[in-house]
Amino acid sequence: MSDDLEDLYRETIMDHARSPHHYGLREGAAAESHQLNPTCGDEVTVRVHVDGASGRIASLSWEGHGCAISQSSTSLLTDIARDLEVDDLRHRIDEFREMMRSRGAVAGDEDLLGDAVVLQGASRFIARVKCAMLGWVAVEDALAKL
Repeated sequence: MSDDLEDLYRETIMDHARSPHHYGLREGAAAESHQLNPTCGDEVTVRVHVDGASGRIASLSWEGHGCAISQSSTSLLTDIARDLEVDDLRHRIDEFREMMRSRGAVAGDEDLLGDAVVLQGASRFIARVKCAMLGWVAVEDALAKL
C-alpha cells in the first residue's frame, strides 16, 4: 500500500474516532447489545433501530469508549447500516470479519463495506482485530435479538 493511501486511511480512522457518527444512544430501539473487549477494556453499546413499515435498518445508535480503532470502526459501521435489510447487514458483518481475520490478505469490498475497508491494515495486528470487531459483534448480537 502506498504511503499516501496509508495516510488517507489513518486520517479516516482518526476523523471517525474524533467525531464519531451516530454517537449517542437513542430511545425506541428494536434491540441492544453491550460488548466489552476484556483484553484492553474497550466497550460499546449499540442500539438497532428498525423501520416498522419496511423492516429495514432505520439506523444504529451507539456509545462507547476505547481506542481509535474500536471507536472509528463502530462509527464506520453505522454509516453503512442505514436502510439495509437485516440479512444484508449480517452479510456485511461476515465480510468485515473475513477481512479482519485475513491478516491483511483479503482486501475488503468497498461496495459492501464502504469506508470501513480502511481498517484492513489493522487486520495485520491480531490485538487490533478484536478492537475493530467490537462494534460489529455488538450489532451482530443485537440483530440476533430481533
